[in-house]
Amino acid sequence: MKMFRTAIPDVLVIEPLVYGDDRGFFLESFNQRAFNEASGTAHTFLQDNHSRSTRGVLRGLHYQIQQPQGKLVRVVRGTVFDVAVDLRKSSPTFGQWVGEELSERNHRQLWVPPGFAHGFVVLSDAAEFLYKTTDYYAPVHERCIAWNDPVLAIDWKLDQAPTLSSKDAHGVHFESAEVFP
Repeated sequence: MKMFRTAIPDVLVIEPLVYGDDRGFFLESFNQRAFNEASGTAHTFLQDNHSRSTRGVLRGLHYQIQQPQGKLVRVVRGTVFDVAVDLRKSSPTFGQWVGEELSERNHRQLWVPPGFAHGFVVLSDAAEFLYKTTDYYAPVHERCIAWNDPVLAIDWKLDQAPTLSSKDAHGVHFESAEVFP
C-alpha cells in the first residue's frame, strides 16, 4: 500500500496495490498492521458501513462531538468527491478542508481522523461507499455542519443543486458549530 499526506497532514490518501490481469483484479482493501505502520496511528476499527446514493446526493458534513469517529472510506462502485474538515480548535489547520476524488477505478481510500467533519457528493450515476469507523454510531452525539457554509467555502465540484436529507439541509454554520478542543 502507498500512503501520502494531504494538505492537512493528518488526513491520508491510501492507494492499495492492485494486481490486475484479463480476469479482473485483486487488492487487499485493509490490513490493520499495515495501516497502523503506514499511518503512524494505533486506531482499531469497530464498525463497517455501506451506503448507496445516486448522482448529486450530498451527505454531510457529519461528525460526533462525543465518541468521535475516525473513518477509513472508499468507493466500490461509481465516483464521489470526499471531503474532510478539521474541527480541532488546537490544530494549525482548524477550519480547513481537503477533498479527494474516490472511485472504483482509482481504488483510493481516505483516512479521516477523529476530530474531523466528513461528507461526500456522488459524481457518477450512482455510488456505493464503504467506511470503517473507530467508534460506534451514536445519534445523540451526531452533529452536522451546513454543506454550503460560506466560511468553509467547499468546492463540491457540483454542476447543479445537490440532493440532501432533511438533516443535511438544516446543518449549522461553521461559526456556531460545536468543535473539538
